[in-house]
Amino acid sequence: MEKLVASMAGNVWKIVKHEGDSVGAGEDVVILESMKMEIPISAETDGVIKELKVAEGDFVNEGDEIAVIE
Repeated sequence: MEKLVASMAGNVWKIVKHEGDSVGAGEDVVILESMKMEIPISAETDGVIKELKVAEGDFVNEGDEIAVIE
């Protein structure tokens, strides 16, 4: 089980993968927006999104959990 965390503080701009979706290593799961830049948060392993812990528009801090991949 992999816990996907935010690499920096920002707003959740777009959710690319949803609970139950398959994801491959390197695929974007969520895109954050910070200082007018888009920061993709990608899966490090293959799996299925078991739980998504954010919604579009949420603010996250660096290290906050975004999703659980199983």
